Amino acid sequence: MKGINMANEQITREEVEHVASLAKLALTDAEADMFTDHLGKIFDIVTTLAEVDTENVKPTYSVTEMQTVLRDDVAVNAQQSQSLLNNAPEHQDTLIKVPAILDGGAEG
Repeated sequence: MKGINMANEQITREEVEHVASLAKLALTDAEADMFTDHLGKIFDIVTTLAEVDTENVKPTYSVTEMQTVLRDDVAVNAQQSQSLLNNAPEHQDTLIKVPAILDGGAEG
């Protein structure tokens, strides 16, 4: 984690409230205080981890010697569109109709 110096950085309540507003989240005063505290503790942990000398540590891609065994990716029974459509609550031609989830979504 070279180049990261978070030792003097502290997240402020204003920053927490700003990020919450960007995410369209409404926080109570108690929640804003709690998240400010929790994120401050996370920054402290990252700062501690950044102090660890990892210069000569070989990267670890897995903690075990086990290998992931994957099956061959083979398409089977690809001609099942009609049975899929039969299970859909509503469809038109070869498309499954779903309710609009965005404001001002297309109807019909």
